[in-house]
Amino acid sequence: MTAAKEYKVGVLGATGTVGQRFIALLAEHPFFVIHALGASQRSAGKPYKEATNWKQTQPIPSAVREMTVYECKPEHFKECAVVFSGLDAEVAGDIEQSFRLAELAVFSNAKNYRRDPHVPLIVPLVNTSHYSIIPQQRALHTPPLQKGFIVTNANCSTTAVVVPLAALERAFGPIESCMITTMQAISGAGYPGIPSLDIMDNVVPYISGEEEKIEWETLKILGGITQADDGLKAFDMHARQPLRVSASCNRVPVIEGHTECVSLRFARRPPPSPQQVREALQAYTSEAYAIGCPSAPRHTVFVHEEADRPQPRLDRDYQFGAGVSVGRVRQCRVLDIKFVVLANNVAIGAATSSIINAEYAVLKGIVGAPPQA
Repeated sequence: MTAAKEYKVGVLGATGTVGQRFIALLAEHPFFVIHALGASQRSAGKPYKEATNWKQTQPIPSAVREMTVYECKPEHFKECAVVFSGLDAEVAGDIEQSFRLAELAVFSNAKNYRRDPHVPLIVPLVNTSHYSIIPQQRALHTPPLQKGFIVTNANCSTTAVVVPLAALERAFGPIESCMITTMQAISGAGYPGIPSLDIMDNVVPYISGEEEKIEWETLKILGGITQADDGLKAFDMHARQPLRVSASCNRVPVIEGHTECVSLRFARRPPPSPQQVREALQAYTSEAYAIGCPSAPRHTVFVHEEADRPQPRLDRDYQFGAGVSVGRVRQCRVLDIKFVVLANNVAIGAATSSIINAEYAVLKGIVGAPPQA
């Protein structure tokens, strides 16, 4: 399945670190073409090269260097088939809502709508089936929307863990409980981030709101969708087989790549062996890859055999950071199985997820075809 046309896209929050990552990833995309950039009123009217403090490892793409930055208002993006939001949560809510009401498809990295009962929270390697709630999201507006909608991707630390959990639930049935301890990179705090005197030679055992995000988002992502007698759909939050999640989050002096230690218990008895778990993780393939999303990784979960992998510096950029790496799969003496998972928090944990989500929506016809030239 391929997209036969080019789709014009916009980026909100284009001057920030997430917006920069969107631009870097979209610059050579096979069918998304950057058409409009949005940022604060302070940046509006300037060429992009002057409006941004570029912090990516490659130069600003030539296609956007001289592009004029607009305020984040729908009228500047009306020709876009897709709008990516890298906005800060402080401003994202009202702006993203205005774009949805203007019949634009918004793919957001912000947290504002993750808990909305009609907005799918999609990790594209896991729960693309949740797109089925989009027609209801549109229908509940007055008047009903024809094209506009919002899709959010998950918190970066949640994204890392739900991919192997989804693979294991597919192979072995429900998971009853899960303990997660994170070692999260400083880039997850944005730029300029944590002061050097707070993080160098140190580990900070607290990240505001992070533990609650993991514990709640995991249930929405791994759960299903139910339909009531009145026809309304709802996320079931894994209610058919309750899942208990306990997270402890730590900030560590690593630039990119979240590492998480996971222990879990299956509902099935006896539980699978470590070797069966390794084989299930290796065999797991996402629907996004199966239908041809160009940014989806071939290896959704790469399983390491080495005793000391994965490691952020060595493994975060494998497959351009679009998959996750798992290692140290072994028996847990308290629960059933334990392992280590690594995900690139600024790739699959952020902009890459939104881009794959949009690719999937295009290939599935959820985003309409662009107008004829």
